[in-house]
Amino acid sequence: MSVGCRITSLAQEVIIEVYKILFLTFKNPIIMSKVNIKPLADRVLVEPAAAEEKTASGLYIPDTAKEKPQKGTVIAVGSGKKDEPMTVKVGDQVLYGKYAGTELAVEGHDYLIMRESDIFAIL
Repeated sequence: MSVGCRITSLAQEVIIEVYKILFLTFKNPIIMSKVNIKPLADRVLVEPAAAEEKTASGLYIPDTAKEKPQKGTVIAVGSGKKDEPMTVKVGDQVLYGKYAGTELAVEGHDYLIMRESDIFAIL
């Protein structure tokens, strides 16, 4: 086996090990779109979950009757206030108030930007 082949196979083994470590560390890897928005202070950028299409009994809900979702995924987090560090992290599933935050539309995606205090719980 030549030196070049050993280096190539060693590099492949290292890549595989790094992938395993990352996969085991983040059991539910989330691939998010790259958003160039960095919230300031205690603000959080949230992508709302899709509204329910069907009821539990199987009836379809028309668009006019759908409720605004109160659950979403954290996309970006600000640095926090001087005396209060942020408790939410990117990728957290959160519950927030029905009228919390300000709606944003960036590159065809809808987001909400809100204060961390508007978030009720981390799921």
